[in-house]
Amino acid sequence: MNIRNQWPVLPIMAGLASGLLTGCGTETGDSAGDGSDVVVGMSDDVLATDPASGYDPGSWLLFNNVFQSLLSFPNGATEPQPEAAESCAFTDTRTTVYKCTLKDGLKFSNGDALTSEDVKFSFDRMLKINDPDGPAIMFPMLEKVEAPDDRTVVFRLNTADATFPSKIASGAGSIVDHRSYDADGLRKDGEAVGSGPYRLESIDDKQAVFAVNENYKGTAEVKNSGVILKFFNGDQAALKQAIQDEDVDIAYRGLTAGDIADMEKADDGTGAEVVEGSSAEVQHLVFNMDHPVAGKLGVRRAIAHLIDREALIRDVYQGTATPLYSIVPAGIAGHNTAFFDQYGARPSTAKAKAALREDGITGKVKLTLWSTPVRYGPATDQELEAVAGQLNASGLFEASVKSVPFGQYEKDIAAGKYGVYVKGWVPDYPDADNFTAPFFGKGNVLNNNYENSTITGSLIPRTAALTNRGATDKEFGELQDIVADELPVLPVWQAKQYAVVRDGVYGLEYCLDASTVFRFWELSKDDA
Repeated sequence: MNIRNQWPVLPIMAGLASGLLTGCGTETGDSAGDGSDVVVGMSDDVLATDPASGYDPGSWLLFNNVFQSLLSFPNGATEPQPEAAESCAFTDTRTTVYKCTLKDGLKFSNGDALTSEDVKFSFDRMLKINDPDGPAIMFPMLEKVEAPDDRTVVFRLNTADATFPSKIASGAGSIVDHRSYDADGLRKDGEAVGSGPYRLESIDDKQAVFAVNENYKGTAEVKNSGVILKFFNGDQAALKQAIQDEDVDIAYRGLTAGDIADMEKADDGTGAEVVEGSSAEVQHLVFNMDHPVAGKLGVRRAIAHLIDREALIRDVYQGTATPLYSIVPAGIAGHNTAFFDQYGARPSTAKAKAALREDGITGKVKLTLWSTPVRYGPATDQELEAVAGQLNASGLFEASVKSVPFGQYEKDIAAGKYGVYVKGWVPDYPDADNFTAPFFGKGNVLNNNYENSTITGSLIPRTAALTNRGATDKEFGELQDIVADELPVLPVWQAKQYAVVRDGVYGLEYCLDASTVFRFWELSKDDA
């Protein structure tokens, strides 16, 4: 998900490893749940209730539960399946015409009928508004949407894109009621009219209340009478206290590495348990290729030879992440270990020195590492200080760290002021395309002045055109090898995922997987 809107919390998104789940919160709840309201707490905010604006995980959590998309990701799946649609398919061999047939009898939560007119309106509106904090950036290939009859939608693409079904299955594909939304502007009242499993009853800076949508017609089977989402506005300590005091049933996001470690060590009598999973959330160091220092390949390669990911995971993140050695994370088809293969896992001062000398650099390299304190996790500043320490310990660098608030951070990156800076990414959909095209395609979101014609002119278009995603491994492997060699970014870690649940709460394992969809409808709990 667009890195400017990544959640400011401990890495914890996607890909739950069911084999790691034990105890509370890990049963199906078939006989345990009675339809009670479930209270979920997170330290983050929902930045938008209008799907044309929100492109942050907090907002997409709301979208995925209040709005329908034509397709959706079932539990544990990485291939989208019909949701509001009865069927969808490419109708040409070039993967540029995508046709969907809607289910009959769909309705919005206000009782209005949902037809192809609403689907066309939703996409046309999103693209027309083109909000800088919205998902329109995901659809440069979408040339035209047609609604030839009430149940048929045809998407015409200007370039082949086999990942288009995954894109419209995400929060970006949310369908709104054309009678309730302005075609030219964002909704300002904080309300939402969708056709998903829930309707938004109310939302303020303290909580959002979701009630079951009786008009919903789709694949979800709701197992509770509603969900209350409590916001802790970045206060991780308060979220930890809330789960311990039973003020929330689930702490979904926002606990620090220290909190997780403390709660894992707690006695079983606490009534709460840490649930651990894997994740597709990643973090990179980004290099400005036009910077007088970081723009030198020898400097970048020296950093790659000196960074000790294992030490960062152990000392800063207390085991709550895993080392990352490629731009496509483990668990996503197409992943390889290009950075491990080229630079190894253990730091080498000798190889770093050789890389500098090969570039004609003989003195100490003076370099500032730029950070922002909370946007990419509460330990980001500490992590960057540790990286600077690793570089300086080699005797080859004189590195320091500066941290600035996120708003200024983004402006300075866009202006090209930083040589090395940190970025994180939560995927929009579980495909290697989402870890490559946004970073290295035209108009990439990293703002680091990196271009490679083989990547943009050949590899990305070729992978985008292949409907058999398993057939893209060779091209994605080549792309990752190029990036490891040219080093516009340096992968650092891949998140693990953590949530804490109270005894008697069920279904959490169906809410956390590589699709990044948190499914409220799967949650249930024993009667109090």
